[in-house]
Amino acid sequence: MKKLFVLTSLFAMIFGLMAFQCSSTEMTSAKMYINNNNYEKAKESLQKEIEKNPSSEEAFYLLGFIAGEEGDIPTMLNNFNKATKVGTKFQKDIQQNRLYHWATSFNKGVAFYNRASKTTDTDSTMKFIELAATQFEYSTLCEPDSIIGYENLAYAYMTMGEQDKAVTPLKKLIEVKGSAENYAMLGELYLNKGIEINNEFLKDKNPQDSVRAFGYYDQAISVLEKGRDIYPDDSSILLLLSNSYINANKIDIAVDAFKAGVKAEPENKYYRYNYGVLLLNDLKYPEAEEQFKKAIEIDPEYTNAIYNLGVTYFRWGLEMRDVAEKQEIESDDYKEKLNLALPYLEKYLESGEEDAALWELMGKIYANLGMTEKSNDAFSKADALR
Repeated sequence: MKKLFVLTSLFAMIFGLMAFQCSSTEMTSAKMYINNNNYEKAKESLQKEIEKNPSSEEAFYLLGFIAGEEGDIPTMLNNFNKATKVGTKFQKDIQQNRLYHWATSFNKGVAFYNRASKTTDTDSTMKFIELAATQFEYSTLCEPDSIIGYENLAYAYMTMGEQDKAVTPLKKLIEVKGSAENYAMLGELYLNKGIEINNEFLKDKNPQDSVRAFGYYDQAISVLEKGRDIYPDDSSILLLLSNSYINANKIDIAVDAFKAGVKAEPENKYYRYNYGVLLLNDLKYPEAEEQFKKAIEIDPEYTNAIYNLGVTYFRWGLEMRDVAEKQEIESDDYKEKLNLALPYLEKYLESGEEDAALWELMGKIYANLGMTEKSNDAFSKADALR
């Protein structure tokens, strides 16, 4: 789980009784009840006061104070807003209450989130996350410009699997701060939503699904392009942007964008890598090879580039084999490319990144190169990982 911030100190929220001599019977009673923590009776007296005096600024303020003490933040703010519309006498008290409950709600959210991280039962974990999300939401209501409140609310929603709900706090974060991670997270949410809807289109062939999918791709591109302008070296933003272009069938735009990036910053490995991915998907193997090799030259441990260079040689080799077969030419030239693929893919496996598809790919390469024992071993590993 994402590590959350904790406020280290809170100031005490103290209710001071006001002079009774100028108050109505209802207001006097309400203050006495509040002083004795009898909030139900206090609310009854305050409601009676409002029925008699609908513009009672003090009654609305006190109702807000009680709601805050009871943890009902939306009702607290609603009554504070009503008091503010009447006058400004309690403006300072209202601001102090908002700050206090912002901090209190935030720390409650952190406490619930931390309890969730220590719980092994899935149902209990999700319950604590939901409670945390509620408190983080309260903190943002109290202080709408609270960056850490929005950050943790977004993380809580993501942990809950409520990606749609995470959009609002992420959009607010971008508005007030906009870290590279914020842009990447929001862009990824839009991209994944588009992919999800597009999969529905492929299944049901509903034209409206296709339109909706492209709408989300466009939103992803808009967010990620803004993020790239601010954080041009952020690899997550660049990768997500290239994937968004591809899913939106804007390959030419993607190619031009990263080609320009490579020209402007030839030593930027992320530009090289993303440009290489686009070229690989466009079956331009020599050009993709050039970009991936340059990225690895810049960073010899750049695993993504290492993997994709291996894939480039593999696909290149298969294309050469297929062309030779169609032309009825006996040639083993394609094996040269497969041999080039092996060291890169084997190095990638050394990083610990492995799955069934990768081992199956290795099995095919070994088989084409006549390495029967290694091929059988690779296919066995692929089966074990399925």
